[in-house]
Amino acid sequence: MYAILDIETTGGKFNEEGITEIAIHRFNGREVEDTFISLINPERDIQPYVQKLTGIRPEMVRTAPKFFQVAKRIVEITEGCILVAHNAPFDYRILRTEFRRLGFEFERKTLCTVDLAQRLIPEAESHSLGKLVKALGIPLSNRHRANGDALATLKLFQVLLDRDNGKSILKETIRQETHGELSGRQLRLVEQVPVETGVYYLYSKEGDILYLNASNNMKRDVNRHFTGDGKMPRALSKLTREVRFEATGNELSARLKAYNELKEVRPRFKPRNLRPKGEPPSSLSIGAETYSLHGRDWLLVDRGRDAGERAAFWLKGQELRGFGYYGLNHQINNIHILESLITPMRDPVGGLVLLASYLKRKSVMKVLEI
Repeated sequence: MYAILDIETTGGKFNEEGITEIAIHRFNGREVEDTFISLINPERDIQPYVQKLTGIRPEMVRTAPKFFQVAKRIVEITEGCILVAHNAPFDYRILRTEFRRLGFEFERKTLCTVDLAQRLIPEAESHSLGKLVKALGIPLSNRHRANGDALATLKLFQVLLDRDNGKSILKETIRQETHGELSGRQLRLVEQVPVETGVYYLYSKEGDILYLNASNNMKRDVNRHFTGDGKMPRALSKLTREVRFEATGNELSARLKAYNELKEVRPRFKPRNLRPKGEPPSSLSIGAETYSLHGRDWLLVDRGRDAGERAAFWLKGQELRGFGYYGLNHQINNIHILESLITPMRDPVGGLVLLASYLKRKSVMKVLEI
């Protein structure tokens, strides 16, 4: 569970700043479960340059709640969460300083999207929030206001999760936690896995991925690992200490995502259903149409993870260059933005073979030439 956070402050001397606005979105990796947004009366002057930057003036916060009046709500919405922010050390320091003024020690694990973006999107010209989301085609409104920046950080974090083929984000956070023997309560965590299409991951107590696979019903398939009689289900039942999942919105994205990550993660137990079989095709039949792959670029479009999103699969010749998600048409009409949003295939030829096999059974929403 994550708490996507952004804070605006008064500026001023180090550790003497006050909070003027805060936005927190409690995010389970798929959707926002809870939101808290509020102006805060900082009980101190707002520096003129900060007023100009944020547009937050003294008269706007004069009747706003003071920090002690919202502290309980902040504790509740971030309980059991990892704080995620763009330049997380700053936001976390400010938040801890405010709680210390109340005599309370506020402690949470943190993830910084600046650090994650530098690792997962090293080719970006800049890793500032404004320039990074612009390069990715992520809409950003109300820049330098808490909720505008928090929503942009949330969209950026989703892109980073998608690009994290090695699952280093989840691995690092699991390693920070203490895990004992698998209890009945922990086994029941399987019941929290949704009946959705996506990729699920079984982790060891060391935070290593034991097994991952694509599924069009993650709840059903995870349950089978804990109730099966075979050698692998018995081993996974014994060794698994954590179950995580990522919804993909469609089966093709799930299969390609799992195949891509298997190439990098190399789990102890490997699924057999994600092995490409056959040679890469020279054309694809989708519905009543046939599309030649020689010297052509095609974009296959299918359902995304929610109503406002679409999945895209980029074919270039006899290769699947990559796949990803978009919410606005200009993101796929601009090749540079498309390249930034697409997660590259580690095995483009094998990816195409998997895609062709899928299309023999099912179709996609539409096909675009690019």
